[in-house]
Amino acid sequence: MGTIAVGRENSAPIEIHYEDQGSGSPVVLLSGWPFDGRSWEPQLHTLLAAGHRVITYDRRGFGRSSNPSVGYDFDTLAGDLDRLLTELDLREVTLVGFSLGTGELVRYVGRYGTERLKSLVIIESLAPSFVRSDGNPGGVDEAAVAGVQQAILEDRYAWLTGLIGDFLNLDDYLGKRVSEETVRALWVAGAEASPYATWACVRTWLDDYAADIRRIDVPTLVMHGTADRILSIDGQGRRLHAALPAARYVEIEGGPHVMCVTHAAEVNRELVAFLADPSGAV
Repeated sequence: MGTIAVGRENSAPIEIHYEDQGSGSPVVLLSGWPFDGRSWEPQLHTLLAAGHRVITYDRRGFGRSSNPSVGYDFDTLAGDLDRLLTELDLREVTLVGFSLGTGELVRYVGRYGTERLKSLVIIESLAPSFVRSDGNPGGVDEAAVAGVQQAILEDRYAWLTGLIGDFLNLDDYLGKRVSEETVRALWVAGAEASPYATWACVRTWLDDYAADIRRIDVPTLVMHGTADRILSIDGQGRRLHAALPAARYVEIEGGPHVMCVTHAAEVNRELVAFLADPSGAV
């Protein structure tokens, strides 16, 4: 494990925790909210076995990173990612983002370009926008964001239980594709996150990524689950594919939002195949 300082708040440094394992072509995994780098466990063994250097990190406010009360916007979070890539001097790297991590990934490209990058993998994308519109009626608006933030303030633990139920489609998959023990582990990870960071990150749902997407010029894989109850496939995955028509686009049948857990075999198969040969998916 390691830490990288990305700033200060009052008397304390803001540090990002990361794990750097294996050797070979580097892959950086950007986790979803409100989890951390440990959520990539279903992918870690497969990526290492395929001969990749795998770097996971906990965004500020989550996991073993510092818990400041500042910096929960995508410009700052993308800056944290840039600091990680710079400090480790990573080049020809593949960024793999899931959910909130896709916002960091796309904003990173928008701000810093693709000089260090070999390819991108976008899983359950926030881009091109999660804002409610005629083209995305399942998106969110100011009132929806405020409602989620209020639920977090009132009883974060009860809210987290309901969220994980919808993340994993537990009414369909509990005891079949996901165990009670895995659900408990995810709940604990979410409960351990900074209450402030959990609340503050919700505002990022209102960002727009149109300008960032236009800077994507490296091979890209887009994966989305057909049963995602959080980021609908019509509003998110298919709209992103329309914005990036040359990208390799894969729909995972029956995949819920956290399909990296429930449909790990399917996700890993597509991920490893793309990493082995990303050509033709720009």
